[in-house]
Amino acid sequence: MALKPGGEWSTVLSHLVLGMVSLQGAVSSAQSSRGAAAGFLLQALAAASMLVPGLGTHEDCLAGAWVTTVIGLPLLAFDFHWCTNGHLMCAGCFIHLLADARLKEEQATCPNCRCEISKSLCCRNLAVEKAVSELPSECGFCLRQFPRSILERHQKEECQDRVTQCKYKRIGCPWHGPYHELTVHEAACAHPTKTGNELMEILDEMDQSHRKEMQLYNSIFSLLSFEKIGYTEVQFRPYRTDDFITRLYYETPRFTVLNQTWVLKARVNDSERNPNLSCKRTLSFQLLLKSKVTAPLECSFLLLKGPYDDVRISPVIYHFVFTNESNETDYVPLPIIDSVECNKLLAAKNINLRLFLFQIQK
Repeated sequence: MALKPGGEWSTVLSHLVLGMVSLQGAVSSAQSSRGAAAGFLLQALAAASMLVPGLGTHEDCLAGAWVTTVIGLPLLAFDFHWCTNGHLMCAGCFIHLLADARLKEEQATCPNCRCEISKSLCCRNLAVEKAVSELPSECGFCLRQFPRSILERHQKEECQDRVTQCKYKRIGCPWHGPYHELTVHEAACAHPTKTGNELMEILDEMDQSHRKEMQLYNSIFSLLSFEKIGYTEVQFRPYRTDDFITRLYYETPRFTVLNQTWVLKARVNDSERNPNLSCKRTLSFQLLLKSKVTAPLECSFLLLKGPYDDVRISPVIYHFVFTNESNETDYVPLPIIDSVECNKLLAAKNINLRLFLFQIQK
């Protein structure tokens, strides 16, 4: 028998491990859940088919091909959830399904068997997560295959083809290239020989960028010195408009800060008609003053994530002067990092954030 290359042996070994883990899971779960046991058994059969010549194509043998990401999103993490019938969903697909159901005002269901799914009904499958961490995956730089559990370390620290920057980037060198060319570039880099005047121009540009970053934090520190400061935890609850084609929006119960009554509203993708058809999703919010004031109330405000949420929000300070005639702000962006973070918020039953209000004294 011809010897198999190292890459093929790693693939065979990964399928053997997966088959053994799946069989063990099928036996252990047979009494408690036949659906889960059937799911494990199917995974074991799929792994076994990859070992039989002629049954598995080259594409099927690619890393992680046995894992069906039910709505086609790329496999970005090792977290896997399963429905009550044993069907697997990666974390990205699971959150996307919950967010889509919220946008369409439907109950989220498993794409395979249509049973109900939610964060309380679905649990993580640790056996599959362990098996996936040992499956081979291709490095995006050198195109070699490594187990998923060590791929991130390889790409950040070990890969000779990973993209890196010149050590003189702080004085303006724009070079980006593979790590194995770094030494040659730095030996020939012209930036260390630039004159003081040339370097000062580069450093001035970098200082301007740095000042913009620091301006936000200096503004926050300045606001913290104000006499009247208030903050509260706010809970956005989902509602539907009364239109013929209803639209999702969020609203908080009334709350009191700075001795005034307020309400927050939020909407998805600026209330576009079918946000569930868009991969790019955003949230915007509006602050409304519900109590009457005897004089204009000038405030700065910002929203941050709540104490028990893991969503990433960049702090942005907004400013508005509230009066009895003008008691609501325009809709302003909730500065979420990306659409994935937005889906996390939409997938939750409620959106919990923290609002800070700073009253500006004349």
